[in-house]
Amino acid sequence: MIAVIGAGLMGAATAWQLARRGAQVTLIEAYEIGHRRGSSHGTSRIFRRVYDDPFYVDLTGRAAECWRDLESDSGTTLLRTTGGLDVGADRDLEGLAAMVSAAGVACELLPEGAARERWPFARFDGPVLFHPQAGVVDADATVAACVRRAAELGAKIRTGTRVREVRTGGDSALVRMDDGSELAADTVVVAAGAWLPELADAIGTPLRLPPLRVTQQQVFHFRQRDPGQAWPTLVATDELLLYGLPSGPDGGAAPAVKVAEHDRGTPTTASTRDGVVNPASRDAVSGWVARRLPGLDPEPVAEAVCLYTTTPDEDFILDRAGPVVVVSPCSGHGAKFTPLIGHLAADLALGTAGPLPRFALR
Repeated sequence: MIAVIGAGLMGAATAWQLARRGAQVTLIEAYEIGHRRGSSHGTSRIFRRVYDDPFYVDLTGRAAECWRDLESDSGTTLLRTTGGLDVGADRDLEGLAAMVSAAGVACELLPEGAARERWPFARFDGPVLFHPQAGVVDADATVAACVRRAAELGAKIRTGTRVREVRTGGDSALVRMDDGSELAADTVVVAAGAWLPELADAIGTPLRLPPLRVTQQQVFHFRQRDPGQAWPTLVATDELLLYGLPSGPDGGAAPAVKVAEHDRGTPTTASTRDGVVNPASRDAVSGWVARRLPGLDPEPVAEAVCLYTTTPDEDFILDRAGPVVVVSPCSGHGAKFTPLIGHLAADLALGTAGPLPRFALR
C-alpha cells in the first residue's frame, strides 16, 4: 500500500499515476480538495518551453506529452495553447532562441517594431522571443481531474486529515494522523509543498533536505481593455522579474490577465502565513502594467496570495529515502510539469526507476 501525503498538484498527479498502474493508494489531504492554503490553487499557470537550461527544455517536451495523456485519460481540457513571449534587456534572447531551436522547439525572434505590430497591447524596448507552444494550465481543474480519476481507479481519498508523524522501520512506514488513526504503508509519498519543512522533523527517515525557503507571493488580475484580444503568456526581465498570462475565471467574468512578480516574496511558513497582499508588490506590478501593457487597465480587479517553496538552485526535489518518497518543492516553476512529476514520483514509489540526478537528495 502506498500513502500519498498532500493532494495539491504533485500529490494528486502521483496518486492518479499510481492508481492507474494498479497500485493500492490512499491520498491524504489536511484540508478539502482544491483548498487555497498552498501553492496549487487557481485557474491559470504558465506552460512554456523556453528555459535557459537544456535540461528543463527537454523536460517541458516530456511534460507536454504527459499533459495530453492526462487530458485523454480524464476527458478534461487542462492545457490551452496561447503562445508565449519572452522579453527583457538583460536576457540573451538570441542565445535562447538558438538553444531552444536546437532542441526542436519552434520559436521566432522578432525586432521591436515587428513585435509591436503583432502585439499592439504591449510596449517593447527591444527584441521579443515568441514560441507558439506556450500556454495556460488550469491548476484547479488539474487537481480535480487527478483526484477524480485516482478515486475512479480505486484510490482512497481522505480529506480533513492532517498527518502528525511518519514512523519508518525497515521497508515500511506507519502514518499517524491527528485524529488518532494510523495507516500502515509500504511506501509514503510526501507531496506536502510548503508544509514539507514543518513535516520533515516528523518523518522517521532522515531526508537530508537542502535549505528550503517558503515565501508568500502575490498575484494580480487586470481587465483587458479589448475583451476580444487573445493574449499570449509573458515572461519579462527588466526593472522587475514578472510573468503574465490569461487569468481564466480567477480574473472575474470579463477577460483579464494575471501578472505577478516571480521573486521578492515575503518569507513565511505554511502555518504562519498571514494571507495579506503586500501593497508594495501591488503598487510595483500595477505601475509596470501601466508602463508596459497599455492593453490592460492598470487597476487590479482581483488579487490573491500563494506560497512558493524554493531550493537554493531552484531545482526540484524528487527522490527516495528508505520507504519515503519526497516530491517537489518546485521553486515556483513546477506547475507546468505536474503530470510528468506524477509519473516520475510513481516510478520512485514503485521502485521501477531511480531519481533524475538533478532532483536527487544530496
